Amino acid sequence: MTDDTTTDVERVAIARPDRHADRPLSGGRIDTWRHPLTVRLTHWLNVLAMTILVMSGINILMAHPHLYWGLKSTFDSPWMSFPLAPDWLMVPMRRDLGAARGWHFLFAWIFVINGLIYLASITISGRLKRMIGPTKADLADIPHSIVEHAQLKFPKGEEARRYNVLQKLTYLLVLLVLLPMMLATGLAMSPTMNAALPELLWVLGGRQSARTLHFLSASGLVGFVVVHVVLVFVAGFTNNMRSMITGWFVIEPDKEEPE
Repeated sequence: MTDDTTTDVERVAIARPDRHADRPLSGGRIDTWRHPLTVRLTHWLNVLAMTILVMSGINILMAHPHLYWGLKSTFDSPWMSFPLAPDWLMVPMRRDLGAARGWHFLFAWIFVINGLIYLASITISGRLKRMIGPTKADLADIPHSIVEHAQLKFPKGEEARRYNVLQKLTYLLVLLVLLPMMLATGLAMSPTMNAALPELLWVLGGRQSARTLHFLSASGLVGFVVVHVVLVFVAGFTNNMRSMITGWFVIEPDKEEPE
């Protein structure tokens, strides 16, 4: 109900309550809104794109499973060599360099465009600043955060609403180092880009160096994804998956409620 002293803004708030407001649950738990639709859609498209990129990338690598540094391949002394991968680990599921490149280039652009949409979304919403802005207090908390993660202790209560310092530093590494490096080295291996911007290949130390750096940056991203998936399971698979499907995440109370 409203009275004569209720303002227009208050009347709207009463008539249209925030559908994303926290929802109290039993046992002191809180159902909180965590991931908007744009974040969820771009997340799952990234999952698809990265999967195809990795599997087609393996197919491309298997055409010559050796890495080098510099301008040319030194066939007698590769920096790193790899055993042949099984067909089921590749896209397409056969040794086909031409088709693999087609898949790789297509999903590389899907990955980039999708990533730009995600980046724009979290920048506008202010989420980016919360993700990659470690404070002095955060940096001082690094040893404590490492110990808690090693003990598989995950934040509860109000702490669960914020990104911890290890998350912020990891996102900084991914957004400012691994993703730009993977994009730059991928472009450097394109003949079209070589003609348009030959300086890029020179900056990266040559085609073979670019190929090796592309592999290393991609491997870093795969490592990030593996750790991310492991933590999703350890921290609560059902709750984390629900949050990335529906947007809602259950926060456990920091302390047991008194009986």
